[in-house]
Amino acid sequence: MAKPNLDHPTLALVKQRFVGVKFLAAEFRGQTTLVVPADKLHDVMAFLRDDSACAYNFLSDVIGVDYLNYPAKGRSDAPGGGGRFAVIYMLVSHENNRRLFVKVMLNPSRDTRGIEQDPSLRVASVCDLWPGAEWPEREVFDMYGIRFDEHPDLRRILTWEAYPAHPLRKDYPLRGRGEREGYRVVGRDSA
Repeated sequence: MAKPNLDHPTLALVKQRFVGVKFLAAEFRGQTTLVVPADKLHDVMAFLRDDSACAYNFLSDVIGVDYLNYPAKGRSDAPGGGGRFAVIYMLVSHENNRRLFVKVMLNPSRDTRGIEQDPSLRVASVCDLWPGAEWPEREVFDMYGIRFDEHPDLRRILTWEAYPAHPLRKDYPLRGRGEREGYRVVGRDSA
């Protein structure tokens, strides 16, 4: 197995700028990921955009991940303590021809299978840094229930406002929660 190549130039700049902050970094198939504590996310993202040596001028995407029952347990000393949920930001620096994934891990503080919000599933919005983050953050909110503080219009984007759950969570039932029981099953013979 090849040793990971963690010589991405941005990692040293972030470590130099945020002395005393605990980060993790990983490399997989040439892509570097920086794991950031949730309380430092906005500061790190602003640095990555504004520092001329970093110059990450483009936010390509924002996605959510649910690591429920993932075989590798998160490290308890990791930023965010491992975590069940992740919010991943894909950044591009056109000037330096670099890509960087920034990940924030979040742990739920209680079982929230319904629409009620978990107060620990919150992270700062980056809409003020990259206005294009507005809709992807809304999608992560809608599908996973992760709230983005200071978001200009945080409401559901793919399901209706009173939808009773967050469908991309892995504890969401495959057949849904009552959405399909009222429909008549149509087979080949009855069509």
